[in-house]
Amino acid sequence: MTTPDTTLVIGATGTTGRRVTAGLVAEGHRVKAAGRSATPMEGAEAVLFDWNEPATWDEALDGVDRAYLIPPIGSSDPAAVMLPFLRKARARGVRRAVLLSSSAIPAGGPAVGQVHEALPGLFEEWAVLRPSWFMQNFTGLTLHARSIRDEGAILTASGDGRVAFIDAEDIAAVAVRALTDGQAPDTDLILTGPQTLSYDDVAAIITEITGRPVVHKRLTFEELRDRWAAEIPLEFATMLAGMDRAIADGAEDRTSDTVERLTGRPPGTFRAFVEREVR
Repeated sequence: MTTPDTTLVIGATGTTGRRVTAGLVAEGHRVKAAGRSATPMEGAEAVLFDWNEPATWDEALDGVDRAYLIPPIGSSDPAAVMLPFLRKARARGVRRAVLLSSSAIPAGGPAVGQVHEALPGLFEEWAVLRPSWFMQNFTGLTLHARSIRDEGAILTASGDGRVAFIDAEDIAAVAVRALTDGQAPDTDLILTGPQTLSYDDVAAIITEITGRPVVHKRLTFEELRDRWAAEIPLEFATMLAGMDRAIADGAEDRTSDTVERLTGRPPGTFRAFVEREVR
């Protein structure tokens, strides 16, 4: 059985999960790295976990007292599977839970907002991380990264709206503090990068640093929704396109000091991220 002071990291191979796992291990904390394939990770105990398979829940929860929660990907109603799990987690002795949400979704809002609203009533210690849009959205197999490679364009319905994009490294650093510091935040935390950028700015920075011409192509809400619906469920595509429309209306035009306040260092810039990760 895993000893106390052990963190369950759900989605341990994902964008933030693998960084949270690495950060916890680097500080000497015990970690159960949970995912649908139980992928071995250095310094952590790999365990099988699937939100939609309750038979995997007990082993994942065995001996842990804190958890990092990544909602099921692509679900428009994550509360339906997450809340039963969280009630079980509390009954099994998990006392601190840190949930990854979004700056675009408040407590009680759609999707993971319902889980956010329930969290304080379930756990003695908690935090909800509400990061702005990830810088990593422009790398790997993401929709933006693919359109950059295939079309030389970033396609959004965001118009001139601005976003304080944040590096997943900074999200993970905050998560480690929220999971392990003596006092839990017991609140939600808006996480942003150091400056707001329009998608025109993003395209210009990527062009300058990579030498590959990239433009921002402006779509309507309907055009973006339909484009994404070809690859993801329509309800989820509609929600994402709606978030772009909110960006156009100024919803993400803000910065916060949370990263520096909790980690002691300023968040990384988009330029530094592109230099490091965009090819």
